[in-house]
Amino acid sequence: MKKQASYRTETPNPHFANGTTAQHPPAHTVPHGSNAVRTSAAESRTELEGIAELPVRLTPELLKRGQTEFNVYCAVCHGPDGYGRGIVVRRGFPAPPSFHDERLRNAPIGHFVAVMTHGYGMMYAYGDRVREADRWAIAAYIRALQRSQNALPEDVPATERDGLAGP
Repeated sequence: MKKQASYRTETPNPHFANGTTAQHPPAHTVPHGSNAVRTSAAESRTELEGIAELPVRLTPELLKRGQTEFNVYCAVCHGPDGYGRGIVVRRGFPAPPSFHDERLRNAPIGHFVAVMTHGYGMMYAYGDRVREADRWAIAAYIRALQRSQNALPEDVPATERDGLAGP
């Protein structure tokens, strides 16, 4: 470890199969300091905005993952309930819109992924920080939050409705 070989970028290197020191980054990685967005396809904001249905299977595990990632990346601004009253807002940062506003309740699910990926207004782009699968999990969790605040009695299974009336 005291003496290690050091190679200049454009010099031959016997340690790599192609014999050169300069190597391409491994697949599915983002070089340090890069602003590259990690997506399976180069999805533009417009393409993502057009996705109306969750493209992955909705499972309890997906929602749990979405909740975990939401609490890490989103709740500081949007608040744990999605009303836009997170800790940074309470300390003076401009409030984001509430996920419970009609405009966002009616937005396609791809809208949330587009905003997470590319940013919007004051919101920083998280495409290089949050994995694509986790962005979809967060979007699914946002839908669950919206549903929790705008549910109708008919949304509750008949077997559970008796408990809605209270004790």
